[in-house]
Amino acid sequence: MEAKSCCIKLCSLFLLSFMLSYVTSFPVAETHYHNFVVQETTVNRLCITRNIITVNEQFPGPTIAARNGDSLVIQVTNRARYNVTLHWHGIRQMRTPWADGPEYVTQCPIMPGGTYTYRFKIENQEGTLWWHAHSRWLRATVYGALVIFPKFGSSYPFQAPKVDVPIILGEWWNRDIIDVMRQALFTGAAPNVSDAYTINGQPGDLYQCSSQGTTKISVNPGDTVLLRVINAALNQQLFFTVANHRLTVVGADAAYNKPFTTNVIMVGPGQTTNVLLTADQPPSRYYMAARAYASARNAPFDNTTTTAILEYRMAASGSSTPLFPQLPAYNDTATVTSFTSQLKGIQSLAKVSTNIDENLFFTVGLGLVNCTPGPTCQGPNNTRFAASMNNVSFVLPRRTSLLQAYYQNIPGVFTTDFPPSPPVQFDYTGNVSRGLWQPSFGTKLYKLKFGSNVQIVLQGTAIFTTEDHPIHLHGYHFFVVGQGFGNFNPRTDPSNFNLVDPPVRNTIDVPVGGWAVIRFIADNPGVWLMHCHIDSHLTWGLAMSFLVENGHGKLQSIESPPPDLPPC
Repeated sequence: MEAKSCCIKLCSLFLLSFMLSYVTSFPVAETHYHNFVVQETTVNRLCITRNIITVNEQFPGPTIAARNGDSLVIQVTNRARYNVTLHWHGIRQMRTPWADGPEYVTQCPIMPGGTYTYRFKIENQEGTLWWHAHSRWLRATVYGALVIFPKFGSSYPFQAPKVDVPIILGEWWNRDIIDVMRQALFTGAAPNVSDAYTINGQPGDLYQCSSQGTTKISVNPGDTVLLRVINAALNQQLFFTVANHRLTVVGADAAYNKPFTTNVIMVGPGQTTNVLLTADQPPSRYYMAARAYASARNAPFDNTTTTAILEYRMAASGSSTPLFPQLPAYNDTATVTSFTSQLKGIQSLAKVSTNIDENLFFTVGLGLVNCTPGPTCQGPNNTRFAASMNNVSFVLPRRTSLLQAYYQNIPGVFTTDFPPSPPVQFDYTGNVSRGLWQPSFGTKLYKLKFGSNVQIVLQGTAIFTTEDHPIHLHGYHFFVVGQGFGNFNPRTDPSNFNLVDPPVRNTIDVPVGGWAVIRFIADNPGVWLMHCHIDSHLTWGLAMSFLVENGHGKLQSIESPPPDLPPC
């Protein structure tokens, strides 16, 4: 029944894609209305039947399809047993910060039995984004694709595909994900790794009791296929490839790029990558596959592989074992570096700021908190894991959201003294003094003047271990002007910045033991979260928030809170 539902959803998306691609008689923007019901649903995976939290009883949740310029009105009703919010990952939310969704940042959560309506417009964005829960770790199962087609009368900057389908990579736990989170928080140790990875909610042929539900994509010889690859995994970067087929990368994070061809892509949690492939192989069956890119030294990870099947219609269904692709080793940083170095933006659209008003330097990484040995101190050497930016471990408020506190002048909720650079300079990727391992804790925001040109150096650290960190900035996309390994050198590294055709992203993987530099214009007033999209790291405090005021020092261009904004 689940396999049939999956097939129906995919076919519906193909039909919708076809209609949206060729109907040109309605040149005006539209408003799309959706009703999302968050609820428990019984599913069977890996020989186990259990309840998970879903939207509209679908896993993954419904695909939202719209055009650049359209508006969305999404009423969310919570019938689950947990508080929940939804985040529209990558949507810029111009002048609509109340619709962004991170819990206790732009809203308090929707409590069981409650309802909240998200309203926002898609402005100057095309490609693939996604939506997901932004409450605790519920996004393990509460997520879906958000597909943005070109405006009516416009077209892709590449050959229009015959087949257009989201490929959502995820992680699966046999245990209730909130129990996994609670155990990690209680012990202070790393969370249990997942039991499987999934493609469109299905683990695939290599796992027990999974072959019947394996995701299948049917194509005709010669078809051009657009795969919208989304990494919805909770804690893991993933390699993705298709056996015997070359992948042409044409977009990332709802922005087009200069096309380039590769055998494999790496997608960090939160990122999306659009790839074209041509069905030019002998008619047969070919595995799509994803497995971990695990960069932290000696850290446990789920070392399994999820599969789907690309199936030529001329090949008899089930007539042969699909051909398996070659995937990189789990620690193949060289392949990741080669892939990311090829990603270039469209030069005509790359209006990169050269006069910097705010030059910020943020260290990002793990830390450890000293505590009395016992059942709640099961991290390394009887400590608890923590994480921080500039040695500040971010603490979410609990009695109101940051945006409400700012808008309604509620005192004592946050301070605006987040440091623009590390309080103490050190050898960030070398041997770090144990005196720097333990961060401070606080709810600190950094104020940006509206319209300012911002550069942020994101520097990884070797506290406990070096690791690739996918950093997501809400409310903005940004240019990635530079990346490298080791410690960022402000005297020599800027000479190698790409200010001509840098890629545009909303989530940047800071290289393991290295740095990345991003630039953007602070043109969107509001309170915006910046955080690691590995949920365990966010829970440990690897986050901060920007407060962007308009020219009058207030959020006067922002409407007052919606009347149905959930109470705290």
